[in-house]
Amino acid sequence: MTRRGWLLFLALGVVWGIPYLLIQVAVRELSPATLVFLRTSIGAAVLLPIAVARGDLRALLRRWRPVVLFTVVELAVPWLLLSDVERRVTSSLAGLFIASVPFISEVLARLLGTHEPLGRRRLGGLVVGLVGVVLLLGLDLGRRDLWAIVELTIVVMGYALGPIVVSRGLSGLPSRDVIAGCMALCAFAYAPFGLAQLPAAWPSPAVLGAVACLGLVCTVLAFLLFFALIAEVGPVRATVITYLNPAVAVAVGVGFAGEPLTRGLVLGFVLILTGSWLATGHAARGEGTI
Repeated sequence: MTRRGWLLFLALGVVWGIPYLLIQVAVRELSPATLVFLRTSIGAAVLLPIAVARGDLRALLRRWRPVVLFTVVELAVPWLLLSDVERRVTSSLAGLFIASVPFISEVLARLLGTHEPLGRRRLGGLVVGLVGVVLLLGLDLGRRDLWAIVELTIVVMGYALGPIVVSRGLSGLPSRDVIAGCMALCAFAYAPFGLAQLPAAWPSPAVLGAVACLGLVCTVLAFLLFFALIAEVGPVRATVITYLNPAVAVAVGVGFAGEPLTRGLVLGFVLILTGSWLATGHAARGEGTI
């Protein structure tokens, strides 16, 4: 990747590595629907007035179908299910499971005819990362409830589809406008449920801080970085960021929340980092592509 691509990759890896712990803090006192509503409302409140003032939303309205699709597969469904599952599993385990996104993204891209050529090195990286996820599934998630696995699988499918939707249906639009429109749409859809499930008393300062950080840093800033990364390296390679995010999630969960460091996490951590390094590299000269 280019130097700019690597900088975007590393920055987004950190920004999207900490939400898992923040979500787990927030759902101690907030329902998943309320958390999604508050998180997207913050994002819309920051970005929508800017987009409206600059009069850039007409182009967005003309592409309302991919906007709705992206909102559903990248925000509305994954964020709700992820918030729900983190009430039953550790943040580090949930974060590490998301590392299967690049493999699923590659499969979907090939089915949709939008795949990028893969050399042996990048393909090997995807496989190594997937092995790490399988170990995690067998050693850790295998002892959890089946519904948690189903929810996390749906989250992975949504995160894999999101960049493909951006690349095929939303390219050329200002990323700020796309994010603002999607945040507003998601917040509007969740408003009846999120408002109805608001707690009777004010949440604790820790929960309020977690929600604010989720909205401003892990949503507004993160999606601006994500769209820039897609434009720089392409939709499939951009999803390899989900090999680095979980590594950050594990480090944060174990280091700051005292979550257990299991065999599945250790083995998955090593394989996922190795897969990330291999999958983001250039193919060797003369290497065949797939």
